[in-house]
Amino acid sequence: MKKTKKIGIIICDRYRNCAGGKCFRAMKNHEGAFSIYDSDTDLEIAGYTSCGGCPGGNIEYAPAEMIKNGVEVIHFATGFVVGYPPCPYISHFKSFIEENYKIPVVIGTHPIPEKYLKVHKKLGTWKTEVWQKMIASTLCDKKTRLSYD
Repeated sequence: MKKTKKIGIIICDRYRNCAGGKCFRAMKNHEGAFSIYDSDTDLEIAGYTSCGGCPGGNIEYAPAEMIKNGVEVIHFATGFVVGYPPCPYISHFKSFIEENYKIPVVIGTHPIPEKYLKVHKKLGTWKTEVWQKMIASTLCDKKTRLSYD
């Protein structure tokens, strides 16, 4: 019998009109940050919202709503790290939610598209060890990255 894991996704408010297609596709295919879950686990979206805009006013309250709906883990959408510039608050958001709500937070959803990887490499955005850790779950092979362009 398959297990079910209820997921909450918080997106950067710059992308508040995003329909979530890449995130949902990655979740269905266990790609990107969703590859951390084994294939015997069904993933179900139980919450989806934006951060509320800088500096993340919704971060303080949205997790409570998600938890009431059964969310077991919150993912910050890949847009937090691929946007220009990447979210400067992401580490603070993650720490706050994990400490205040005692729920794990995963940075990333869908694989980083190839076009964003190329630009951020040129800019040197993710050179630090901290950023390398943050993007690790969304890095994958080039073929998959291209399929998310």
